Amino acid sequence: MTETAIIDWARGDIFGLDFPAHPEALNAGGPDFLTRAFRSSGALAADNSVTRITALDEWTLGGTGVKALLSVAYERDAPGLPHDLFVKFSRNFRDKVRDGGRFHMPPEVRLANASRGPDFPVAVPKCFFADIQQDTLTGIIITERIPYGQGAVEPHYPKCMDQILPEPLAHYRALVSNLARLSGTYKSGRLGDGAARDFPFDLDAMAARRPRFEVPLLVKRINRLAEFILQHPHLVPAHIADPAFLDGFRADAVLVAEQQDDMMRFLHSRPEMIALCHMNANIDNAWFWREPDGALRAGLIDWGSVGQMSVASSIWGCIGAAEPETHDRHLDDLLALFVAEYARAGGPILDPRELARHLELHVMMSALHMTTAPPAILREVPDPGAATDRYDPVFTANETARVQLKITVSLLNMWARRDLGGLLRADAPWRHPATRPS
Repeated sequence: MTETAIIDWARGDIFGLDFPAHPEALNAGGPDFLTRAFRSSGALAADNSVTRITALDEWTLGGTGVKALLSVAYERDAPGLPHDLFVKFSRNFRDKVRDGGRFHMPPEVRLANASRGPDFPVAVPKCFFADIQQDTLTGIIITERIPYGQGAVEPHYPKCMDQILPEPLAHYRALVSNLARLSGTYKSGRLGDGAARDFPFDLDAMAARRPRFEVPLLVKRINRLAEFILQHPHLVPAHIADPAFLDGFRADAVLVAEQQDDMMRFLHSRPEMIALCHMNANIDNAWFWREPDGALRAGLIDWGSVGQMSVASSIWGCIGAAEPETHDRHLDDLLALFVAEYARAGGPILDPRELARHLELHVMMSALHMTTAPPAILREVPDPGAATDRYDPVFTANETARVQLKITVSLLNMWARRDLGGLLRADAPWRHPATRPS
């Protein structure tokens, strides 16, 4: 890890205030900064103030920029004015690689401010202040802290550990419903003209950021992945460790690389399927609670790189870390739920079969990206053969290895169970708009 040049304070483009770029600067700015910031956003009344920082603890788990747990005291308590807050900085001055991910924050800042509107369609942590300096991509977001495990709020569930998740299907239904309401409300126009301005759809920019698959390098990665699976078949379902499947996957993956431009054009060819989306609504990026009638509800956190994209990619960003059995048994029902909620929120009426086809093509492209998984797994788990299976404590304790393995399993299971190789045929329906299902 290498450090980068430290910025203590930056001038925000939205509110015009100087804001701290790291926890030490926030502590130095103290109640005076917080009072100015919260009043400027409207989160704090003009006749109220922050009087004291009672706790400020840096939180280094995951992500790119530094995070902190902040607690404050007010001159006067009021309803909806929590003492425990969460701070997210775009910058990580101690780690140049993580600091390079600061480009994720600008749309997240815009979303945080937009979410303060009374008609925002999904639950998000209440925003107290969010701003960005676009020139340096230095930003800050301060929100309420979700009280995981307190009252009606369920504990936080880690990513790719659905084996400990109670009622997985109910939780994914709550998440998919949220995604559909957000995207459908955007398509209805009820988020206002500013939403399209703040979250523009730029296909050329997306294409420029997308890594291209080069066949020689891809073949090396696929061979390495297949070798890893064959060496450690106990870490994957038996049908994925079948040499015949792996041989088919090797051949299919090359065809995907050769057809990648056509696939990307298709995935962005239907305006009714392009909407404002949360790109990573996994179990760990949410909180859940029960209503008095027992209904399970969800809120969404971690809105980095929120923007307009294919709704199919948003759905996979939510359910991609689910157990293979969830995909096998419930994927089509989850897609039907999205279609119904999307329309109910004001979005266009989608054909579930066509949405499934978009999802499948997105999965194919994603699977090629995950051919890089073995080195990432081996860095944290040098001896996978010593693990009992993919649920072994060694994977529970090592998040990167667990996530890389689990997502790879999910993608390859989809490839096998839904015969994704069939989409590569010259007569595949997605190539011919006239053959779209009616």
